[in-house]
Amino acid sequence: MSIGWKAAHDAVSTGKERISSLTGFDVAQQQRSTVVGKTADYLDQRTSIGVAVKEFARKVFPDHWSFMLGEIALFSFVGLIASGFFLTMFFEPSMALVRYEGEHPPTLEHRLMSVAFASTVEMSFEVRGGLLMRQIHHWAALIFMASIVVHMMRVFFTGAFRKPREINWIVGIVLMILGLAAGFTGYSLPDDVLSGNGLRITDGVVKAIPVIGAELSYMIFGGEFPGEHIIPRLFTLHIFVIPGLLVALIGLHLFLMVLQKHTQYPGGGRTDKNVVGYPAMPVYVAKMTGNFFIVAGVLTLMGATMAINNVWNYGPYDPGVVSAGAQPDWYMLFLEGALRLMPGEGTEWVIAGYTLSWNVLIPAAIVPGILFTFLFVYPFLEARVTKDDREHHVLDRPRNRPVRTALGVSFLTAFVILALAGSNDLIALQFRLSINAITWVFRILVLIGPVLAFFIARRVCLGLQRKDREVVLHGHESGRIVKHANGGFIEIHVPPSAQEVWLRTNYDSPRPLDTEPAVDARGVRRTDYRSDKRWQKLSRFFYENRVEPVTPTEVEAARPHTRHDASTRDAIGASAPPRTANHGKATSDRSRGAQLNAR
Repeated sequence: MSIGWKAAHDAVSTGKERISSLTGFDVAQQQRSTVVGKTADYLDQRTSIGVAVKEFARKVFPDHWSFMLGEIALFSFVGLIASGFFLTMFFEPSMALVRYEGEHPPTLEHRLMSVAFASTVEMSFEVRGGLLMRQIHHWAALIFMASIVVHMMRVFFTGAFRKPREINWIVGIVLMILGLAAGFTGYSLPDDVLSGNGLRITDGVVKAIPVIGAELSYMIFGGEFPGEHIIPRLFTLHIFVIPGLLVALIGLHLFLMVLQKHTQYPGGGRTDKNVVGYPAMPVYVAKMTGNFFIVAGVLTLMGATMAINNVWNYGPYDPGVVSAGAQPDWYMLFLEGALRLMPGEGTEWVIAGYTLSWNVLIPAAIVPGILFTFLFVYPFLEARVTKDDREHHVLDRPRNRPVRTALGVSFLTAFVILALAGSNDLIALQFRLSINAITWVFRILVLIGPVLAFFIARRVCLGLQRKDREVVLHGHESGRIVKHANGGFIEIHVPPSAQEVWLRTNYDSPRPLDTEPAVDARGVRRTDYRSDKRWQKLSRFFYENRVEPVTPTEVEAARPHTRHDASTRDAIGASAPPRTANHGKATSDRSRGAQLNAR
């Protein structure tokens, strides 16, 4: 009986499995019968794209608002491409001279101008939606550069450039440089007075290059400035070469981001071996879609309501006309400010018959060269002074790397000062001040401002680290003062949560490098001793002033005081909020020496 029952049961189970498998097969067949299903099946059989889609859908992304900054740059670039397609159909990149015959604006009627300028004005007044697209394109360029800069600031201050992301950091810098080039070439296309003055400055910078400057300028402009070929050449760079490079590098940037584990901010349970967040589908796909429409809506609103680069107010370019109060877009203002601050007297040297114009080379070549060299080499410099070759996927809190944060603040301070100096004439006009006095103030500030910003930012970071130690060991000050039975007064302290303790203690604090003796064990002088000493000095600059994170031993040592103070509070009948502990002045005094281990 039992054997027969088992056989019957197996037969029924086998039948159910067959029915189930047939049902699954029928469902798959039904899915493949739709147009989308057939297309997906066709592509998957020939490209195995389903594996990539499945892998991307399962990829986990951390949840933080700052990760959207890169998306804003991406979506602004999409807006640039879309509006650029529209503008390309109506713009004529020619420097041939014509007389304007359009009805608007009346001030330009019958004036002699280039075809490039005339097509820009006609696009703005005669083409339906032309002015809107021009302004969307310009605002998208400004937001594109702003989001790239802010995104790179976030990456720099949090240490997201460390191994294995050094290549992606370099790709990001090249993207920023290409963005500057795209902005400059597009800004110069209308051939108005404002853009023409910018090209004239560029011509002066090129001619200041020793030995080859004049020949290089002649080659770029196709003759003496302004020539007849610069607008078509800039047009080719702006719509073909630079966008192609941007698309390729953006693709590489995104590929590396997906290939590598995503960085995440420090917190409880987050380590270099995991990612705490949500899957790409459907959570982040929905977020990215919403972010795209927000960016597109903001750009459209700005283009419709905020006038920008109204070239008809400046007029067509005339080499004999210079407009007052003219500034380039914000991302080029630091170069303009550097040129305005550089003194001219005594800065031109004649060597072997060649003129060396330091008043142009220093602000236009050396200053940006220092900035971009610093950005390119910093990840490798920091890794060398720490001898750190580990992979890092958890970000730093800026306060825990004081020198890195101070260097970033210093460079930002210099950038802001130079950008303000690029508007010194407007500042003098609006505040009725002497432009010479303002120029000298900015000259002094650009020398001492970054240095002061460095020391202040580093001191603030060290102070915040000491505050973190205080919170971990003694809790948060509640401001509640309780009178003890013996007449003394104590303050109620609220102990930090486990999440706060993790955040304030779970990080690395590198020490300065130690060098081996100049002579090895056999009495032979080491050939790399001097190099090691130089790296040690640089390492001391980075990590000599430091605050040790709280160790588990210190936390354990602080717990008996917490329990003792809690029992004292209960004894005196103090009504404290949940999870609170008392720390009296005596306890604070006894442990103050152990709290701060600043070196």
